[in-house]
Amino acid sequence: MTDNAELAASFTELYGTAPEGIWAAPGRVNLIGEYTDFNGGFVMPLALPHHARAAVSRRTDGQLRLHSTDVPGGVVTLRVDELAPRSGDGWAAYPAGVVWALREAGHPVTGADIQLTSTVPVGAGLSSSAALEVVTALALNDLFELGLGAPELAVIGQRAENAFVGVPCGVMDQMASACCTEGHALHLDTRDLTLRQVPFDLAAHGLRLLVVDTRVKHALGDGAYAERRAGCEAGARALGIETLRDLPYEDLDAALERLEAAGEDESVVRYVRHVVSDNHRVEQVIALLDAGDVRAAGPVLDDGHRSLRDDLRVSCPELDLVVSTANAAGALGARMTGGGFGGSAIVLVEEAMADTVAKAVTEAFTAAGHATPGIFPAVPSAGARRIAPAA
Repeated sequence: MTDNAELAASFTELYGTAPEGIWAAPGRVNLIGEYTDFNGGFVMPLALPHHARAAVSRRTDGQLRLHSTDVPGGVVTLRVDELAPRSGDGWAAYPAGVVWALREAGHPVTGADIQLTSTVPVGAGLSSSAALEVVTALALNDLFELGLGAPELAVIGQRAENAFVGVPCGVMDQMASACCTEGHALHLDTRDLTLRQVPFDLAAHGLRLLVVDTRVKHALGDGAYAERRAGCEAGARALGIETLRDLPYEDLDAALERLEAAGEDESVVRYVRHVVSDNHRVEQVIALLDAGDVRAAGPVLDDGHRSLRDDLRVSCPELDLVVSTANAAGALGARMTGGGFGGSAIVLVEEAMADTVAKAVTEAFTAAGHATPGIFPAVPSAGARRIAPAA
């Protein structure tokens, strides 16, 4: 769906009245800090230009009507007082879960007509579901005058995904969609949700950050996220700490020795090593950006990929091919991003080399018999906002 006028016209045709407004919330790509958010750690996402949009009007009769221009099928009609976790409804579970989470928190949401459309690639690890949750939460917050701030809306979106949809994600995706600002990466402490907007003007440094969507999703990923989360929690328990965030990087080697001596599973040892070292990598990147040395972040991305591949073991041949090919073609650094087992990788590259690196990756995929990857620049973009009528 190309523009807001077209979305509004489609809403009017579908529901019989014009929408009260149109809202947008972006997908995200994570620069560094993977599988750290549910461990109370640090992450550093940035919002993408790709976003979900929602045309929305209030209802007072308890009816929730949902439609997506991106999914075949008609309007999904639900009752707000009958919403129940794990009740199915496919894509509609994400906006429905937000309504449920808002009502569970005591907010008087009495129904809505919602039409959604999105340019966030689905299955690419770029948080298409979080964009749906956040855009729904923001629209309802505005229309019902709930008075919630952006971080609170992100937490509502996370609760929808955790408790209603049943995905045990951390809060990074929703916080990125709700809180990112144009031209910045978001340094988020997931333990207390304090955040800092870190200037990330790649063009000013003659650089580009490419997102490479491998267009694959391996079945191995099903359940693997939950298994790694459980392993991280087991490691924290064995070390006598609340979360792995509480283990300083300087104490990591000694902690790993303690886990091994206690007979912990070797996978737990690997998971602990990844999370604590990735928290440290976030701090390294922050220091480099603050010093204006953006290029030096490249090797940190490479370190992050090795850790995700070897310690967390969530990479796959396609992601590894992106990283190795991009670096061989002259990239400054690269790593998989998101949950892994497919999805996307990011590549930090000199602007003058961007096309050369993209061509090398595409040719490598063709030679390996893979589908042509989707490659586009990650331009740090604005977070969730009302876009029509202008806020």
